[in-house]
Amino acid sequence: MRVAVTSDFAPGGTQVRHEGGRASLVAHRLRLAAVEGPDQGSSWDVPKPRAVVGSAPTCDVVLRDPQVSRQHCEISVRDDGYVLRDLDSTNGTFSGEVRVVEGIIAPGSQLGLGSTVLLFEPRKKWVRLSQSQTQAFGGLIGGSAVMRSVFGALERIGPTRLSVVLRGETGTGKELAARGLHAVSARARGPFVVFDCAAVTEHLVAAELFGHERGAFTGADRARAGAFELADGGTLFLDEMGDLPLTLQPQLLRVLERREIKRLGAEQPLDVDVRVVCATHHNLEQLVAKGGFRDDLYFRLAEVEVKLPPLREHLEDVPLLVERILAEEARHGSKVQRLSAAAMELLQSRTWPGNVRELRNVVRRAVALAAGEVVEVEHLGHATGRTADVTSPGLSSSVGGNLPDELAALELRAAREQWNAEFERRYLARVLARCNGDEQRAAEASGVHLKSFQRLLRQHGLRKR
Repeated sequence: MRVAVTSDFAPGGTQVRHEGGRASLVAHRLRLAAVEGPDQGSSWDVPKPRAVVGSAPTCDVVLRDPQVSRQHCEISVRDDGYVLRDLDSTNGTFSGEVRVVEGIIAPGSQLGLGSTVLLFEPRKKWVRLSQSQTQAFGGLIGGSAVMRSVFGALERIGPTRLSVVLRGETGTGKELAARGLHAVSARARGPFVVFDCAAVTEHLVAAELFGHERGAFTGADRARAGAFELADGGTLFLDEMGDLPLTLQPQLLRVLERREIKRLGAEQPLDVDVRVVCATHHNLEQLVAKGGFRDDLYFRLAEVEVKLPPLREHLEDVPLLVERILAEEARHGSKVQRLSAAAMELLQSRTWPGNVRELRNVVRRAVALAAGEVVEVEHLGHATGRTADVTSPGLSSSVGGNLPDELAALELRAAREQWNAEFERRYLARVLARCNGDEQRAAEASGVHLKSFQRLLRQHGLRKR
């Protein structure tokens, strides 16, 4: 089912809220009216969850009062209401008679800035989102109420131009959701470009995002288009957005606001038409509060924010997911048709810290080990909670011993992939545990770069939250 968002939902002011098990789109308009001062009689509608008030022409609400600072204060939408924050103004910001550094304000509050008094009259438009009538959105599947609620939100958002932040733990399907949003949008025939913010070294991020000219830096032996340029006319998926270096965030904000990029070493900018969808396992609001992420960039990116639930919150979807995985394996020649009742019960009893990705790995390995058409409990291996005793540099007999007959029956390449993937996952888990979860120490002990180590952890569903 595809549903269009009405024109009342302007970019910048829309959020998805979940209350009582149901989702709604909420369009915010931060309305301010001058009741005293040089601008008396004027009013401003700001269709986004953050409004900056001041005398500078770049502010959302521009006042002519000479006692008002260039960037005097800001009002933002938070989960617990509306927050007024003074931006180190000269003459202070007041709510009634109280001077405010940062605090919650209610609709109808009168705000004092210099000789100006502003009446705060926010507006909201609520549109209740129905649960999807289908059990899938793009590559995501699930028949549970929580997943169909997510699908309903994604179906509604997909056809719009809104920037989206997808939040969720590793392995919950954030990239699948992003691809689904692209597929139901007007940009579906355009490119879908993935950029992993955590997989590129800090000094190369700008070149990879915005491109570079030949000779722009050491090693730039030819001109190269960046991710924004490659995604022109389509969707750019910024994975692990919370890991983007602070030093690069102002550049990204300018690109989003001006819709143009400049390659490193270039003199002229290039226009780009890109919809940005981000994914992160971080809580960006908490990162903003700690100074780890720019608030203006967060508000620009999070025009809509959707949380993908961990698998432990919808374990009733495990049989449906397993059915999909078995169908995928059957297309590659697998003879396995089902799991035994005991095996399925075991899978539904786990908490799945690696979420759907971990479930897929466990089922695929069990399919490779099953001799007949049914996967039994003994084929699930470490899904039972048993883990191999992997040490470095040697291997235990459970990993380095005799090759199981089931793997020997596979083609060499397939058997090697199954064997190596299982060893790699167990090795990473053990070395990480030996270093008490310290990824830097574990990477050094493994003899690999930290970013490479973290990428491997994400691939195997082991990246710590």
